Amino acid sequence: MKNYFKLWLTSIFLMSFVFSVCAEEKKAEPLKYVNALNFRMVNKGWTNTETPFYRIPAELKDSVRKDLWNRQQCSAGLGIRFASNSKRIALRYTLLFNTYMFHMADTGLKGMDLYTLTPNGRWEYINTNRPIANEEKVCEKVMVENLDGEMHEYLFYLPLYDGVVDMEIGVDSIADICMPIVNSPRREKKVVMYGTSIMQGGCATRTGMAATNMIQRDLNCEVVNLGFSGEGKMDMCIARAMARISDADVFVLDPVPNCTEMMCDTLTYDFVRTLRVLRPEVPIIMVEGPMYTYAKYDSYFKEYLPKKNVAFRRNYERLIADGYKDIYYVTSDGICGDDNEGTVDGIHYTDIGFRRYADKLIPIIKPLLER
Repeated sequence: MKNYFKLWLTSIFLMSFVFSVCAEEKKAEPLKYVNALNFRMVNKGWTNTETPFYRIPAELKDSVRKDLWNRQQCSAGLGIRFASNSKRIALRYTLLFNTYMFHMADTGLKGMDLYTLTPNGRWEYINTNRPIANEEKVCEKVMVENLDGEMHEYLFYLPLYDGVVDMEIGVDSIADICMPIVNSPRREKKVVMYGTSIMQGGCATRTGMAATNMIQRDLNCEVVNLGFSGEGKMDMCIARAMARISDADVFVLDPVPNCTEMMCDTLTYDFVRTLRVLRPEVPIIMVEGPMYTYAKYDSYFKEYLPKKNVAFRRNYERLIADGYKDIYYVTSDGICGDDNEGTVDGIHYTDIGFRRYADKLIPIIKPLLER
């Protein structure tokens, strides 16, 4: 009986060892990594950027403030579209900064989201890279495995508050990976959205939850994210550069949170007029700044924030009175909800806040985009 028991234990051990080795061998099957720039980059305004992952033209480097230049190095809104029949999809990329912020999750700050296109044409979330970078600022993760081996469409959303130096997509060594087959988001439709840290994506928990990326999925169009944290100050060189985005169909302007009352009063008219004159065929949507949640209780902000919106609207009315057409105004009423639960710090939006913001703008953008 004792010998039988020893034999049974030995058998169990050997079987466990064999299964373990097989599992390790399966796990060790090599992935091939392909440069993400071989595929379609979406939501980008210009091609003449200093690196493929920057967001404004290289020629503006000496024209803009250093802080604005640094913000545009963040890859907010950019995406990589591809198709593959691999049973595994992996990711490897090098961060520019390896940023940390106390009020924003690393997954939104410097992670990447993977989405897939469902048979009914809806983009569906799969997984997020949890960005634990090594000393070389390299992040790596198998995003999904045990797929069916059929050809599927995919979309990676890049970091919102960090930059990317290089990026590779990993697939099975025998799998195909290619340019997307389906035209989604539509190449022929593009919205350009300009604004502040909120527009950039602060403080979404993951990259797909920034408002610009939600709008891109919901309207099946490219959405260029020109949100610059602390730097959405209606610089004229940015207006002129935006006008050079030749395939823009709609401009959305949301700069009020970064501007003083005087800036709203003195800069708005010329900024909007420049876009209107240079691109008379493209509709412009002007969006008021939100009322911070604590402004309901803080007497200073309760009085001051509406003054900025009044100045912004006064310039809108002046533009209309002067004969400039196809300009639309959106008030801040309920823009991230009325329950004070739409922000992470009283100012920057949570995922709920971004969903509400997108839902307020989509009914205004959609008919202008499709006309």
